[in-house]
Amino acid sequence: MSAVHIEDYAQKLYAAHGDKAEYEAAQRAKASEEAGDESAAEQWRKVRAAIRVIRGPNAS
Repeated sequence: MSAVHIEDYAQKLYAAHGDKAEYEAAQRAKASEEAGDESAAEQWRKVRAAIRVIRGPNAS
């Protein structure tokens, strides 16, 4: 999956799940890792990182 696809998917996931999107991506990464699919897990970690960028810094 290219960087453009990751960012696009992250935006769609964030639009669908809001602030829970990062958690959703983390859960999917964990499930992929547990299933032995390290490639998919890495893609989900990249999606999670892209969601963090979309969300921006935490407000204090």
